[in-house]
Amino acid sequence: MEPSPHLIDQVFLDKVTSAKAMTEEQRFLAGPELFDFACEWTKAGIRDMNPNADDAKVLELLRKRIALGEKLELSR
Repeated sequence: MEPSPHLIDQVFLDKVTSAKAMTEEQRFLAGPELFDFACEWTKAGIRDMNPNADDAKVLELLRKRIALGEKLELSR
């Protein structure tokens, strides 16, 4: 079941409201937390695509993806 447009809008509004309520320090610390969260989701996807990969291999593939992303960003 797909989320309704109203639900999507409400979630977005809640996130914006929460972000506006943060202190400068909280916003500063949110960056690394968001990066860690994104890495965990990416590692889950890597594990799904590579079911036989151990933790070391998953980390290696994550690092390669990050390096590729940085390379693509620099080539803009």
